[in-house]
Order: sequence, then C-alpha cells, then structure tokens
Amino acid sequence: MIGTTLWERQLHQRGDAGALAAGEDCVVVHERHTRLVCLNRHDGSVRWDVPMGTWPRGVAVTDERCLCLPQNSDQLSCVDLTTGSLMWRAGLRAYSGHVVATPETVIVGGWRGYTPMTGFNLDDGRLLWSTQRATDTVLPVPWSGGVLLGSGTDAWLIDPREGRELARWRLPEPLAWSDNHSPFTLIDHDRCLVLCGSRSVAVIRLSSDLVHPLFRHDADLVTSAAEFTGGVVLLRERRGGYVAVDPEDGSALWKMDAGQPFAEGVGHDDKGFVLVSQPGVLFRLRPDGHLVERSSLRSRVSALVDLGMGEMIVVTKGTLRMIAVDTR
Repeated sequence: MIGTTLWERQLHQRGDAGALAAGEDCVVVHERHTRLVCLNRHDGSVRWDVPMGTWPRGVAVTDERCLCLPQNSDQLSCVDLTTGSLMWRAGLRAYSGHVVATPETVIVGGWRGYTPMTGFNLDDGRLLWSTQRATDTVLPVPWSGGVLLGSGTDAWLIDPREGRELARWRLPEPLAWSDNHSPFTLIDHDRCLVLCGSRSVAVIRLSSDLVHPLFRHDADLVTSAAEFTGGVVLLRERRGGYVAVDPEDGSALWKMDAGQPFAEGVGHDDKGFVLVSQPGVLFRLRPDGHLVERSSLRSRVSALVDLGMGEMIVVTKGTLRMIAVDTR
C-alpha cells in the first residue's frame, strides 16, 4: 500500500477541497451543511465545532485565525483558530465571494464580478478600503507582500492594506477561468505562472512588465492552477493524465496517463510524487515520472491536499481521510 490511513472523518455532505483549510497542526473543514470544525491534524480529534451557515464561498487560515464566508450569509466571520470563539464579523454585499488572507489583512470580493473588492484588518475586522465599482477577478493569491488578481487578459498586483495597484501585466490569452480555483501558481518571490486559454502557461515577473510564454500543450488542460512541487510544474489534462514541465525552460519532462481522470492535487516527498484518480486509485511516481506503485482507496476522490512531511488529506465523496505515505 502507498499510504497508511491515520484517521478518517465523515462529513455528511459532499467533500470539496474548497471547503477546507490547513493550519500548522490542524485542519478546518465545513461539514454537516452548517458546521465549521477544526480537527487535530495528527489524530483527527475535534478541537472545536461551531455553527457557520451553509456551503462556504471561502475558508482561509492565517496567523491563528480562520476566516469563513458562508453561502447563505452576507457576513465574513473570523474565529480564533485555537478555541473557535468568534473574534469579529464584517458585513458584506450580497453575492460576495473569494476570501484571501494575508498576515495583516483579509480581502473579499470580485467573485463573478458581482461585488467590489474590499479589504479588512485581520486583527479586528476594521474596513481598510473598498473599490468604487464591482470588480471581476479570478480567485486572488497573496504574492510577495501583495495580492495578485486577474480577469480576461489582465493580471494585476495590489497593496493589501490600501487596495492600490502596484503592477499590471497584459497576458497573451485570457486567463483560464474557474469558479473556485486560481489560475496562478507561485514559483518564487519574483515568478508566477499563469494558466492562459485552454493549453498555455505563461510567466509573469515582479521585476518586469513583460509576460513570457513557458509552455503550450497539445491537449486541453484543466482550468485550475498548475502544481509546482519537487521543482517541477505538473499540469492536469482534461482527458485524464499529467504532463510535467521544467519551470526554467518550459520543456516537457514526462507524461503520465492512467486511463482515468485525475482528482486535483499532487503529493510530493523525497521518493517522488503521489497522484490520485477520481475513481480512487493512488499512484506513486518516481521523480522521473516512472510509475512504481498503485493502490485503491475504494472510494471516489475529488482532491488530494499535500500537508508535507509525508502526510496528505484525501477528500473523498463524503469524508476526509488523512494518509501517511511510506517514505522508507
């Protein structure tokens, strides 16, 4: 077997990686349709369990705080990550979505272009800024002290405390759009990959306003961000399969096709990569992409979340399953 199950928890609803966030020693997940629960990472025991409305549009963890925006509420809630006690709530416009946390701020808005972008102080929920008009953006990501947004053929970086624009790039093709996934993949403090169109990956740099093409595939890619792990960029194909790309020169390193669609997420350890298919088969690959082992989870899977140190969360049809990968 590729991995040993450390614990498993029934969610009593459909499992989705967008409804969970991992801290250093815990995992926060939305379950039972109206509850937000913090679990001990090591044994799955409950740290706290609080009411939090229906399916969240965003869950984020930062600086001992957890932020959650339920779908049936126009309020952003901040709870203490240790105790689950409510620290503050902030009112929002209807249909607000996207929740992005930085060490000092929380930024909400821009989901489907319905609402303005708004910045709040992380400590007390104080309003810092808000755009005058509704903003259309993919799911933003924090990057090098700023927050990266994008829409159409534009990507731009803003100051999270002031909302002012710091940099802007014009992309060769429109951003790949997904409701709850970002097309941005951070490589380092200066480089970020951008999934453009249905088959292309470009590179933007903080040190330049030019955008450089990196890779163009011969098949359509899934409209979620590339995975950067183990020094390799991994792109998931719509037809089922992965292609590994060198982040320096854009050359294709290897391909993997298991004959079944893959779930989102890639695990990595010193032995190579771990992938999981939607039907629930785990695959271990060497760093060169050679398949060395497979095993069945006997459950359909929507995502794999790599927590490091050989531990991964598998999001199944109705559970969270923590597995430890054998690194011997």
